[in-house]
Amino acid sequence: KAELNMLVRLMYASRAAAGLGPEELSAILRHSRSANPAHGITGVLCYSEAGERREGVFLQVLEGGRGAVNRLYNRIAADARHRDCELMLYEEVSERRFAGWAMGQVALARLNPSLLLKYSETATLDPFAVSGAVSMALFEELVATASIACQGQ
Repeated sequence: KAELNMLVRLMYASRAAAGLGPEELSAILRHSRSANPAHGITGVLCYSEAGERREGVFLQVLEGGRGAVNRLYNRIAADARHRDCELMLYEEVSERRFAGWAMGQVALARLNPSLLLKYSETATLDPFAVSGAVSMALFEELVATASIACQGQ
């Protein structure tokens, strides 16, 4: 039985569980970069702390085979380090946009706040306040204009 090319792109947003620090974020990225290639998954992670409570927000794009991406998203949604996990975009694609990264990371510290203002009411990353299409447009521009940590693998 011939396998069809079923590449998908999935974008989700979530809020970090209380107490998620730099060490845990680094551990998530290390695990992703070591595990994802074996499953054919690529993507980019954007993490931001915003607001008075410095609440952490994840915005991530995953690309790969439909089954592998779905299984990974289900694990992420059940992970205690995430809460309020929301699917922002899910689409079948003919090619990857983020093929160069087993899991790249957007370096928000180097980002010009006016880029965030281009897509939202405030200069903070809040994917919960905009549509999935707007989040993807912002994400593509973040990837194009911010530096990406740990490119390739």
